[in-house]
Amino acid sequence: MKNWLGCMVLAGGLVATAGAQVVVTKGAGQKTGLDLSAFQASPTAGAALFRKTLEADLVRSGWFSLTPAGRGELVVQGQCAESGGSINAGIYVLHATTRQSYLGKNYPAPVADARRLAHRAADDIIFAVTGRKGLNSGRLVVVGNRTKKKELYLCDADGGGLVQLTQDRSISLAPRWSPDGKTIVYTSYLRGFPDVYSIDVGSGSRRVVASFPGLNTGGAVSPGGREMALILSRTGNPELFVKGGGGLTKLTATTQAAEASPAWSPDGSRIVYVSDQAGTPQLYMISRSGGRAQRLTSRGSENVAPDWGANGWIAFSSKLGGRYQICIMNPDTQEIRQLTADGTDYEDPAWAPDGRHIACARTAGYRSSIYLVDTMGDPPIPLLDASGDWFSPSWAP
Repeated sequence: MKNWLGCMVLAGGLVATAGAQVVVTKGAGQKTGLDLSAFQASPTAGAALFRKTLEADLVRSGWFSLTPAGRGELVVQGQCAESGGSINAGIYVLHATTRQSYLGKNYPAPVADARRLAHRAADDIIFAVTGRKGLNSGRLVVVGNRTKKKELYLCDADGGGLVQLTQDRSISLAPRWSPDGKTIVYTSYLRGFPDVYSIDVGSGSRRVVASFPGLNTGGAVSPGGREMALILSRTGNPELFVKGGGGLTKLTATTQAAEASPAWSPDGSRIVYVSDQAGTPQLYMISRSGGRAQRLTSRGSENVAPDWGANGWIAFSSKLGGRYQICIMNPDTQEIRQLTADGTDYEDPAWAPDGRHIACARTAGYRSSIYLVDTMGDPPIPLLDASGDWFSPSWAP
């Protein structure tokens, strides 16, 4: 477990406030049988990769189970052909008995984009059938140490297409995307001290966001894109600030304590963060305009690393029986659900774009990798298990 007072990037244990209902999620939600046997791919590398990726994406989504020919409630028909350096997939999704059409669409692209095209097609199928967003077209930023330094990397939603984003040869921590998906805010020890940077994903250009005396970390851009929550120790111990057009606004004043890991509510009106003012790291919520903070958690020896999803739920890491597990909380009703409990550590949760899944770091046998956790009960599955250790995932919006 990270030293939360040292780097202010936390993860943590099971939570619940007094009177809160704690639910342990068991068993996957009911799935729709999907028959892919009528969807054919030509015997070429690009077409085969498209079909393989499409099938994996649909299974990973949690909404479908693949069935033998003639046994599915839904049937996917069509074909993917490759010619002249391009592929074109025609996909038709029908109800097996009523023949109701859910989707009929062609997907053309260069062969080099076969995986990305399959991700988009999978998300179109998910939306057409369920009315819900998929996660497959999204991207992740993660922290990895495969070069013996902690650098930022980008990958697809299934862990493929891994590329290194930074070359700081230092320690990079706590990356967060901007709402427009063009930049990533993160903490780096590039100059020997923890400062907050913003890096342009397209060009790789970087600028300093916060470099005040002392600790600078916790950068999180507001949903409107005009403000940033920060943890700064410029006035003494680490406190929660908001940086905007009007300068810096200090939201907390907890002498003899430290704040960390801010995350915005979907409407930008509130911020959830971690504070050890009560003796152990717990979650607190405060209005963007300041005022009295509300403590959200009191059970579990630590409750840390919050991420406030667009669905209104806060994901966080909670320490139970000496292990860190992923929990989610409705901050309005204070209902809490524990999602993991397999004897390993789960940290750094980040909501996926579909509002159903959470990416996190799973540590077992002194090895950390990125896993996908399902809030509806499917078992956690590995997303990124390349050489080295991997931490702190964050989904592009």
